[in-house]
Amino acid sequence: MTYTLEGHTLKHAVEEMLLHLLPTAALTRADAPGEGDCCRSGLTERDGIATARAVVQLDGVQRTGARSAPVAGLAPVARKRVVTELVRMSIYDAVAPTLARPPVWGSLTGVRPAKLARGLLERGMSRGEAAQHLREHFFVSPARTALTMRAAATAMALDRQIGPDDISLYVGIPFCPSRCYYCSFVSSTTAQSAQLIEPYLDALCREIRETAALVREAGKRVQSVYIGGGTPTTLDARQLARLLDALQAGFSFSGLLEYTVEAGRPDTITPEKLRVLRAAGVDRVSINPQSMDDAVLAAIGRGHTAADVLRSYEQARAVGFAAINMDVIAGLNGDTADTFARTVDTLTGLTPENITVHTLAIKRGADLTDKGAAAARYETVRAMLEYAAPALQNAGYGPYYLYRQKFMAGGFENVGWCVPGAECFYNVAMMEELQTILSLGAGGVSKRVVRESGWIERANNPKYPREYIAAADRLAVGKRRILCPTQEGGTL
Repeated sequence: MTYTLEGHTLKHAVEEMLLHLLPTAALTRADAPGEGDCCRSGLTERDGIATARAVVQLDGVQRTGARSAPVAGLAPVARKRVVTELVRMSIYDAVAPTLARPPVWGSLTGVRPAKLARGLLERGMSRGEAAQHLREHFFVSPARTALTMRAAATAMALDRQIGPDDISLYVGIPFCPSRCYYCSFVSSTTAQSAQLIEPYLDALCREIRETAALVREAGKRVQSVYIGGGTPTTLDARQLARLLDALQAGFSFSGLLEYTVEAGRPDTITPEKLRVLRAAGVDRVSINPQSMDDAVLAAIGRGHTAADVLRSYEQARAVGFAAINMDVIAGLNGDTADTFARTVDTLTGLTPENITVHTLAIKRGADLTDKGAAAARYETVRAMLEYAAPALQNAGYGPYYLYRQKFMAGGFENVGWCVPGAECFYNVAMMEELQTILSLGAGGVSKRVVRESGWIERANNPKYPREYIAAADRLAVGKRRILCPTQEGGTL
């Protein structure tokens, strides 16, 4: 599909909405409308009223959408926000009626729908009014509206626990025993990069020491720690102990609410490693099967079986973990609605405190050329998620946070479910951007959140292990800007 812009340069808004509605489309910007499937997006302003108009041709049928709103007197940032929404909604109005099913998230393309709902509530809407706004203004389905409002309520409740000097830590270990075919995270296999693990730990421990000194200087308190990856338990027991000792030596954990490590891959979990984690005060661990079907596990490149998942889960319970999360993914190659349902039933039978249901995020361009296959995947993923939600609720779980990603199969979402009182503090604080998060390690993105205004400033670490190691002398620079901001950027 080609698209043209007339009277504006909002390329991202146009592409985002088109891909949200037509995920199999290959988009190309053109100077003039062409033949075949195309979209012409225009923006005009007259007498203080901005009007966006979209003309979309699909399969030889042309449809038009138009939206208008007053923009006179608006500040530049506010004006851009208004016209961007007009452009997006005009395309939605033109395309949505042509679809076999309306998107369950309506016109929402953002990662954080619960944050949007919180904004409505904080501006004075009641819960009922906010839910109605999501349904009627953004066309969000009733089920997704209820999910969003539940996640927003959880975020607002946890937000009350966060003080002005509270922060959280993320520590990244970008190594895995093998790479799963669907993975989009920054990670290196041990077969390729085992020789980098020790120098990586050297650089990481140095960053921990320097960041801890900045945290003390700024008078901040660490509220939660999350060690992710990659697969942190790719490290051996000695290496894990070294990392955890460095964190304990550098930071005060007297105000710690939660300490999570993603054990992730059962083929990296041993009783010795689990004992090292518990001895260091880690109280929450993830053991992520993704599927409990051995054929699916083999197809996606996981180096373990369903029996290994059960073994690892029993070992974690045996060493005293009272909070365990287990991840599953809807939409994996080879998985069916029936085998996915059996995975969900197996995990609820284990009664972990958290079960996170992810929807496969498809890499750009992967499996997107066959529209029939894409439609079939959409229906399969829909059936999977429609089974999971009531099954989890019947087993005593409730949704507590959610987020979306680009190119998710079916345009759905990821949802964290938990038994009452077992909400993962870090997941909510990070995804809802409730507090400053300091990220250590390769690929880490630190965020300074100014709670009063919602201002967010980021500092990125180098993405890959080699570049991270080489940048050891510069890693503290971004953290200092985050923790010790100038008056121009506001205060924490």
